[in-house]
Amino acid sequence: MNAPWSSGAAPQTPVFSAVVLAAGMSSRMQGQHKLLLPLGGEPAVRRTVSALAAAGPTEIVVVTGFRGRAVMEALDGLPVRFQPNPRYEEGQMTSVAAGVAGLAAPCDIVLVCLADQVLLTAEDYRELIDAYAAMPRGSILVPAFNGQRGNPVAFSVSYAAEVISGHINPGCRKLIAEHPDEVVIHEAVHDRFTTDMDTPNDYERILARLAESPSVLAR
Repeated sequence: MNAPWSSGAAPQTPVFSAVVLAAGMSSRMQGQHKLLLPLGGEPAVRRTVSALAAAGPTEIVVVTGFRGRAVMEALDGLPVRFQPNPRYEEGQMTSVAAGVAGLAAPCDIVLVCLADQVLLTAEDYRELIDAYAAMPRGSILVPAFNGQRGNPVAFSVSYAAEVISGHINPGCRKLIAEHPDEVVIHEAVHDRFTTDMDTPNDYERILARLAESPSVLAR
């Protein structure tokens, strides 16, 4: 990060920035790049980032890697900055570290988002930020549904230096395991936080769900 990490905002109204992980190789999508697949006339990654932008983050950093130029073109015109990760083939941890290192604006909370969670809405992202602000304790928030943990993971910007150094990996069990007393689980009433798009079957299921809810598809 290139600026002071704490915004000084009141705890009741935390300022958040977002890192979007969009560097993966879509290895389970049978040759297709899942982030470029069409959903309602736009690439999947654009749908995800548009919803996130509408939630009002101070800053969005999109981490690119595999087919990075195509991902950047798919997001043309959206209020994001791009952070290339030349080590993307080594796994998600390197993209998290690269994205957090690329944040420049002061904030209180970092939200680590998956680019293929295409069902999430702006209201869902705000739900997590509001839940974080209401926590009586802790500094890491993990959404869950029916006992399954999901994403995005929200954590205090005070972890930024550790994340950048690679000592911890937000968005996976290691962060939670290393700071168990700081973790709060947010039990959602829907499955959107636990739904992503890794396989052709996932894509077909998401298309079917969106077809059943035209108003969501047109948002």
